[in-house]
Amino acid sequence: NHTKLLANRKDVKVAYVCDVDQQRLQRAVGLVKAGAGTTPKAVTDLREILKDPQIEAVFIATPDHWHAPAAVLALEHGKHVYVEKPMCHNIREGRLTVDAVHRSGKRLQVGTQSRSTPFIHEAIQQLRNGEIGDVLVAKAWNSQRRGSIGKTQPSEPPGHLDFDLWVGPAQKVPYRSNLLHGVWRWWYEFGCGDIGNDGVHDIDVALWGLDVKTHPSTVTCLGGKYFFDDDQQFPDTQYAVFEYAGENGKPSKQLVFEQRIWSPYKQEGYENGAAFYGTKGMLILGHTQGWKLYGPRNKLIAEKTGSVDLPGHHQNFFDCIRNSDQSLNADVNAGHRAATIVHLANISARLGRTLQFDPQQETFKDDQQANLMLGRSYRENHWADPTQFANKS
Repeated sequence: NHTKLLANRKDVKVAYVCDVDQQRLQRAVGLVKAGAGTTPKAVTDLREILKDPQIEAVFIATPDHWHAPAAVLALEHGKHVYVEKPMCHNIREGRLTVDAVHRSGKRLQVGTQSRSTPFIHEAIQQLRNGEIGDVLVAKAWNSQRRGSIGKTQPSEPPGHLDFDLWVGPAQKVPYRSNLLHGVWRWWYEFGCGDIGNDGVHDIDVALWGLDVKTHPSTVTCLGGKYFFDDDQQFPDTQYAVFEYAGENGKPSKQLVFEQRIWSPYKQEGYENGAAFYGTKGMLILGHTQGWKLYGPRNKLIAEKTGSVDLPGHHQNFFDCIRNSDQSLNADVNAGHRAATIVHLANISARLGRTLQFDPQQETFKDDQQANLMLGRSYRENHWADPTQFANKS
C-alpha cells in the first residue's frame, strides 16, 4: 500500500526500493513503474540508500525487529522517517528512537494512520469537549479470526531471500518457512504478537482519547494460546489492564486491552475498536467504520461513519517535512507510548504477574527479571545495533 500510494504522488519521487527478498523487490519496482512511470534503484541493503545525500526521507515497512534499528540509522544519516507500527520491538529501542529524533532534528511519523483520520479526529474532539464528562476508562480491543501458522522444522532458505540480512541485528535463528512473510509477527525474536500488529492501532486511539502523556504505573496481563496449536509464541488470547496514577490532583485512569484472534464475533459491533467511558456517557469507536456517542441510559446522542485515511497520514508527514511549524499527527512520543503498552502487556503475560512500572525511568520497580525484558541482545558488532548510539549527544 505504501509503495503504490507513494508512486502515484506527484510531489515526491520514489528513488529507491529495498527488500531482502528478490521476488518482493522486483514487485516493488513494478509498482513504482506502474504508478510513477519511472524505475527506482532496487537494493537489498538499506545502507546503500542512507549514504545517498539526495535522499530526504525513508519509509520503513519491515518486520518489527527492524523498525527501530532502521529508523535510528536513518535519523543518524539525516533522513526523515516514516516507520510502521509498532515503532519498536522493545521499550529500550523506543527510548533510543526518541533520543535519535531529538538528536537529529528530523521528523518521524509512526504508521498509526488513525491519527490522521477525520472521523476519529471528530470523535476525539467530542471527548475533549466534555460530551461524556471526565473520561476515566478506555478500552481497546482486537477481535478477529486469524489463521494458524502451522508447525515446521528448520530448513534452507529459498535462493531469492537473503535470510542473514533479514535477521539483521537480531540473534541468528534457523530459517523456517513459517517465519515470513507476515508470519514473523508471532515469533518473539522478530515480532510483538497481534497486540503489536492490529492491537496497537486501537491502543493508540485509546491513549489519545484518554489524554495521557506518560506511561502507566501498573500493568496486569493474562493470556495464552487457548485456541491455536502451532508454532506461534505469542498469546492468541490476552486481557490486559493498565493503571495511570493521578497527578496534580487529577484522578487516576485505566486502560483495558482485550484480544481474541480466533474469534468470529465482534465487540460493540466492531472487530477492532476503542470505547471511552466518562462520567456522563460513553463513546464507542470502530477502527475503520465510525463512532457512536451515548448519554445516560444508553441514549444515542450522535454518530459518525468513516474509513481510515492512509493517504492523509502520508500527506501530514510530507507537510511537516516542508513546514517545520506543522505538527506530526503520530510523532515519536505518541509512538513510544503506544508501543510501550504493547511491550508491557507482553512482558506481564510472559511472566504471569502484575508489574509495577516507573514511567519516568522506564524500568520496573524491584523486578530484575522483568527489567531484563526491557531490551534485547543483538548480534555482536552488528552494524545495525541501535545501542551503538546510546551515549551519543
